[in-house]
Amino acid sequence: MRDNIITSIDLGSSLVRCVIADASSEVDGQIRILGVGAVESDGMRRGAVVDIVDAAEAISVAVEKAEMMSNVQVKSAIVSIGGAGLTIESTKGVVAIGRADGEVTEDDVTRVINAAQSIVVPANKEIIHVIPRSFRLDDQKDINDPIGLQGVRLEVDAVVVEAPGNHVKNLTHAMERADITVEDFIIEPLAAAESVLTKKQKELGVVLVNLGASTTSLAVFEEGELVYTAIVPIGSDFITNDIAIGLRTSIDTAERVKFEYGSAILDQASQRSKIDLSQIDPREDGEIPHSHVIEIIEARLEEIFELVQKELRSIGKDQLLPAGAILTGGGVNLPRVAEFAKRKLRLPVQIGRPENLLGVMDKVDDSSYATVVGLILWAMDDIHYSGGRNKFTSGILGAVSGGAKSSVKNVGSWLGKFLP
Repeated sequence: MRDNIITSIDLGSSLVRCVIADASSEVDGQIRILGVGAVESDGMRRGAVVDIVDAAEAISVAVEKAEMMSNVQVKSAIVSIGGAGLTIESTKGVVAIGRADGEVTEDDVTRVINAAQSIVVPANKEIIHVIPRSFRLDDQKDINDPIGLQGVRLEVDAVVVEAPGNHVKNLTHAMERADITVEDFIIEPLAAAESVLTKKQKELGVVLVNLGASTTSLAVFEEGELVYTAIVPIGSDFITNDIAIGLRTSIDTAERVKFEYGSAILDQASQRSKIDLSQIDPREDGEIPHSHVIEIIEARLEEIFELVQKELRSIGKDQLLPAGAILTGGGVNLPRVAEFAKRKLRLPVQIGRPENLLGVMDKVDDSSYATVVGLILWAMDDIHYSGGRNKFTSGILGAVSGGAKSSVKNVGSWLGKFLP
């Protein structure tokens, strides 16, 4: 980030997306999008790098497209991290107040967060986030903002989000080959939540379900806190593969069939209609029942949302989130998927899309851009703090992002994201 220009990169399994925004032109909570670039994500599989050279090339092309649109040269970016292997665990930190008069300062908060992340991390893991839940000052519990209070002993109750170390290193290497410095890594479901979830939803209890190409990630919030995150190793590309197998056709044809005729729920019109494959690909022939395609889609969606439901059941939140489920990701553009999810999860369900955008907003006001826009919003919080807006005054705590460096950064960047 420089001169209030923010670049974000979402390294998805299907597409690499790059967005360049101007934080200085924010008006009434709206941000101006200057440039957008998206290309197929060669070298990526299930959110992880499998070919450094191909991944770096895809990153370079996506960035170049955004640069041409915005007339801005990119040197660094805030980057999403997804894929299997993300874990979350509780931790605590304790320090003595540094000042003689016992007043809590930002330095005390920094030290207690450092203490919280001084846990035994497995050799194959790296800390991505340390997220404070609440502070305790001597005998006073459940403090959101301890700065300015007086005491002797400061404690923090937090959660640590970890990712596989080799995954982080490979993503960093791919970015370096593309001549882009990683400002920070933010896990995919947290970034998406930043752009589509409201404070009220997080307080009531909500699950964000990000249906990507090869994985489905979820993040559960309650009482303003991130309480759980998980990655389900199935995404919307599995639906395309099922259609290709079921119709005995190519992946490209199957993708077009899904896009043009797909639906999450079978209706009466679809039961009677036929699909002429030759109209999609001249090399194909014959008609197939429209209902057959939708039955294939329903079967795979049933599996995906059963796995989501299983994750919610494992933490005792199945059917117990008042704000329901918010769906994001390219996979939710399938017609009637929200209705399907509502029936399966037995929760209120909405499609989440980034809002309050200016500039080339027509490029990013889609649920598949929730993550990359969320990265921009995350970075804007840091800029606002460094510009003099102390987020401690909001009484809200956020995440400490370690990124590739696993270091505690500006105290202000921890505030404003999770706690009421």
